Amino acid sequence: MTELLGPEEWTAVALSLRVAFWATFASLPFGIAVAFVLARLEFPGKQILNGLVHLPLILPPVVTGYLLLVTFGRTGPVGAFLDEHFGVVLAFRWTGAALAAAIMAFPLMVRAIRLALEAVDPKLEQAASTLGAARPLVFATVTLPLILPGVLAGAVLAFAKAMGEFGATITFVSNIPGQTQTVPSAIYAFLQVPGGEEQALRLVVVSIAIAMAALLVSESVARRVARRISGS
Repeated sequence: MTELLGPEEWTAVALSLRVAFWATFASLPFGIAVAFVLARLEFPGKQILNGLVHLPLILPPVVTGYLLLVTFGRTGPVGAFLDEHFGVVLAFRWTGAALAAAIMAFPLMVRAIRLALEAVDPKLEQAASTLGAARPLVFATVTLPLILPGVLAGAVLAFAKAMGEFGATITFVSNIPGQTQTVPSAIYAFLQVPGGEEQALRLVVVSIAIAMAALLVSESVARRVARRISGS
């Protein structure tokens, strides 16, 4: 790949992979927890939580990026707190790009995991509970293995979405080559200059190849896990 891409393009690809990986890895525990709450619990305000989770799908990405900038920027309430107490700065950093990508991909992850949870027969969990297993142990030993294909599907969807995230990312962390310039923002930048179409096209091909590879790997792993669970 290094022979097909120039240094600037390769840097954008590597940064996109880094951002997508951390966005998916860091948000996965929260995705499982939120999906479980939405699928299994009844409480006042559940529809509000459901709406908030899916809000990034409806809002223009630029609006999400602006809200992130206002909240997590150095002068924002959360951003100032993180900077003052932990020395963590997210705005105009690759970590901020990971945060923006995670928020934009979160609804897809939660939806896939929630569907998997709703498909699990509650009698299996009830049977484990009647044997004296505590609820966290039932979830870890019964529920989680059964929903593993859904978890993998949600993770891959989130990874693919994070790889392609543009609007919220460029609003929150800008388009700084070598620091925050991911593949989508690099494609945008190349298309703004004369003669940049060839570089943009190469990155488009790379994006499609990475997305297709992720989906194929996900399908393969999900099938293997499903066969192992069913015992066939």
